[in-house]
Amino acid sequence: MHGEATDEYGRAARAARLRGLYVITPDADDTARLVARVEAAIDGGARAVQYRNKSAPAELKRAQAYALAVLCRSRDVLYVVNDDADLAAVVNADGVHLGEEDVDVARARDIVGSRAIIGASCYNDLARARTLADAGADYLAFGSLYPSVVKPGARRAPLDLLRAARALGLPIVGIGGIDADNAADVIEAGADAVAVISAVFDDDDVESAAERIVLAIEDA
Repeated sequence: MHGEATDEYGRAARAARLRGLYVITPDADDTARLVARVEAAIDGGARAVQYRNKSAPAELKRAQAYALAVLCRSRDVLYVVNDDADLAAVVNADGVHLGEEDVDVARARDIVGSRAIIGASCYNDLARARTLADAGADYLAFGSLYPSVVKPGARRAPLDLLRAARALGLPIVGIGGIDADNAADVIEAGADAVAVISAVFDDDDVESAAERIVLAIEDA
């Protein structure tokens, strides 16, 4: 029982590190370039990284996930793997992020263990968020908050949903179409962190792009 409580406390402390800029990787075939660009985002102030690659074969995903795990560990940055609890466990990531088509929280917990955090996409659905929180999710993500280049058909979530979700007592992440111009609005609406892909990784100068978002958040 004591060990279980310690693990729960450790997960809460780990999830509480989700503050500010949380970058999500774009699909990429070149692992060395991907790692270099993620490191540039960290240099620009990103405090968490999610490895996401929807198109790579399993072998490449394992190589990329491991390379990013090594990088994030060396930089003391929170590291989460998207969708794949088995891969998160294999590379000893800090956690896994689940969408509605992935395994449920209980099954993911069996796979990643009691020390890893589990994040969950809630889209525009507060009832889903409550269910996931009750199931043991460690943080909740809402969006798309703005039109998204990555997911143009994504369900839209209103900013006031973030404030309502604060009552669930878990860290809140906003996602979808977030950039330096609107990041402060997302934080002011109740998010602890903003998850960003395009506004960071579509820029030729990844470090500066990340830095602009971090500065916007700090000014919120």
